[in-house]
Amino acid sequence: MAHGISALVLTNLRLLIAGGILMLLAYATAKDRMLAFLKDRKSLLSLLIFALIGLFLNQFAYLTAIQETNAGTATVLQYVCPVGILIYSCIKDKVAPTLGEIVSIILAIGGTFLIASHGQLDQLSMTPAGLFWGLFSALTYALYIILPIALIKKWGSSLVIGVGMVIAGFVALPFTGVLQTAIPTSLDFLLAFAGIILIGTVFAYTAFLKGTSLIGPVKSSLLASIEPISAVFFAFLIMNEQFYPIDFLGMAMILIAVTLISLKDLLLEK
Repeated sequence: MAHGISALVLTNLRLLIAGGILMLLAYATAKDRMLAFLKDRKSLLSLLIFALIGLFLNQFAYLTAIQETNAGTATVLQYVCPVGILIYSCIKDKVAPTLGEIVSIILAIGGTFLIASHGQLDQLSMTPAGLFWGLFSALTYALYIILPIALIKKWGSSLVIGVGMVIAGFVALPFTGVLQTAIPTSLDFLLAFAGIILIGTVFAYTAFLKGTSLIGPVKSSLLASIEPISAVFFAFLIMNEQFYPIDFLGMAMILIAVTLISLKDLLLEK
């Protein structure tokens, strides 16, 4: 985005290229399953909804949040997502949250408040747009997790995500301006873009899904809580972003909230 590429264009390119790579991998490893999936109209309709709301909107919201704030803050705000899933689950299953879950919700809301305002009730330490897109990315991330549950149980994660990315990328083409955008060809841009596609998308998705298949979704989500910490660390180390002690307090509160929810599920799993 520092090279004049908008979040919309970057999201569209990321979906098409990374999705194409994942589809090729799925075709190479499970050709018959992939062809059967593409012929299932009911599944494709559900996939279209997931592709547009869960994939495109989530990636666009997250990249826009980074553009409006920084990578560390945007990642931490997105990790309010498990609280949203918790609230959804309580409403769906018609059960009251436990004391630990209530504490998690309070911690997550309090942490978000500290990051957004530095504890000052009358002002925001980030732009309203940054706060909006950060929390919106959390909402769409929750939808990204909830929407494809039935599809993934039937067809598998790699296939659903790969095809979903490609569908979202093609549907978004007329609206993102990618066809009218001059793509930079400088070495630093190409290296950064390759990192986003190969490491940040293809490797991240396949590694997470492989880990989930080995140790289960609960332990995987708990380990994934390390991501906001690494995002803040690299934003500080590489991008020279400035953080204040109260920012770290807010981030810690959100991470504790996520960990409490994950640990509760881990204990139930046992």
